[in-house]
Amino acid sequence: MRIDRLDPEVLADHLTIELTTFGRRSGRPRRIEIWWFNVDGRFVITGTPGKRDWYANVLANPEVIVHVAGADLSARARPVSDPAARARVFDNPNAGWYSSQAQRQRLIDESPMIEVDFGGK
Repeated sequence: MRIDRLDPEVLADHLTIELTTFGRRSGRPRRIEIWWFNVDGRFVITGTPGKRDWYANVLANPEVIVHVAGADLSARARPVSDPAARARVFDNPNAGWYSSQAQRQRLIDESPMIEVDFGGK
């Protein structure tokens, strides 16, 4: 399926995307495969706890490219720091990454997480 416009329902059907960030020192594009979720109408990218180059790159330069369903979508990313918003991501049915409350809390507290803004399109 090819995306010809930003249709949130079509975007939400894809849980795995590719994300291009720009190196915090080099400025060169860096492309990775990663998960994202549509939570409360917002697209959020996250991963498991730990230091991640993609996250450090976003902190240095929030301009990103989301590659999904054959489309390359320019966007701006911002870190998600609100604990309640972070919890909603891991309570999403597609994010069943944990088997205990302690694991869930660690994900909420320590996972790199950004929200992707497509400029209101």
